Amino acid sequence: MKKGILTLATLGLVLAAGLPLTAADGDAKKGQSVFDNCSVCHNADSAEMKIGPGLKGLFKREKLVNGKPVNDANVKGLITEGSGGMPPFGDALSAQDKDDVVAYLKTL
Repeated sequence: MKKGILTLATLGLVLAAGLPLTAADGDAKKGQSVFDNCSVCHNADSAEMKIGPGLKGLFKREKLVNGKPVNDANVKGLITEGSGGMPPFGDALSAQDKDDVVAYLKTL
């Protein structure tokens, strides 16, 4: 019984502090390494088109190339499912790799 109370109290503190409940946050430094594979088609240092669109300032844009709003879930969905000329990366990248790439893209 005390263990359950402690767990609920801890959960309340975590929520009150606004801390994440999981380690789903990406690591931008690791994401930069993962992005090396993406850099064949995408520029990281400009919005200029390469094979695919340049990704500098991606998270300041209103919409992705598929017309969806720019947010973590839609960017990960685009990476997973592909779009137009971009191939889907599905399970080729782990969920953590995708979180890391998104964290990196937010730094551009």
